[in-house]
Amino acid sequence: MAGVVSADDYWERITYFLKRVVPVAEEYKVKLACHPQDPAMPPGRGYQGVETVLGTVDGLKRFVSIVDSSYHGLNFCQGTVSEMLDKPGEQIYDVIRWFGTRGKIFNVHFRNIRGGFLDFQETFIDDGDVDMLKAMRVYKEVGFEGMMMPDHVPKIDGDAGDAQGFAFALGYIKALIAAA
Repeated sequence: MAGVVSADDYWERITYFLKRVVPVAEEYKVKLACHPQDPAMPPGRGYQGVETVLGTVDGLKRFVSIVDSSYHGLNFCQGTVSEMLDKPGEQIYDVIRWFGTRGKIFNVHFRNIRGGFLDFQETFIDDGDVDMLKAMRVYKEVGFEGMMMPDHVPKIDGDAGDAQGFAFALGYIKALIAAA
């Protein structure tokens, strides 16, 4: 356990790390894609004394702004970012635009939820509050050309290893790409 880590201490550690690692990533042409902290937590309620500074959209914006580099960005987990929002079915598209227009989305965990901040349920890709076709069109609008990946899927009785759930999500993603 790391002990208590305040938000200021966490940002100091993140900055120290990024300023040393990103130049090496640039030299070797390796993109660093950070996954947001999951699930989102209210400010001041970190996990085991560690503040979750990468668990808000503002925190993610600050994170990608620390070092200006095309090799420093996000594994944009749409489900996790949606969990940070009060109304993801309305708000996620502008969040995608903000990070996408800045070239900070390196790949996408394409997942849907029902509900919002601190009160959500993971759903199948076609059954949440986010219009996934609209989201796919926003990724296209901002010029995103990276990988769209299914994330975890709800359990189906008798579906060993979630194979059916993932097959459905993959097929749905391919159809949305074609439709967009």
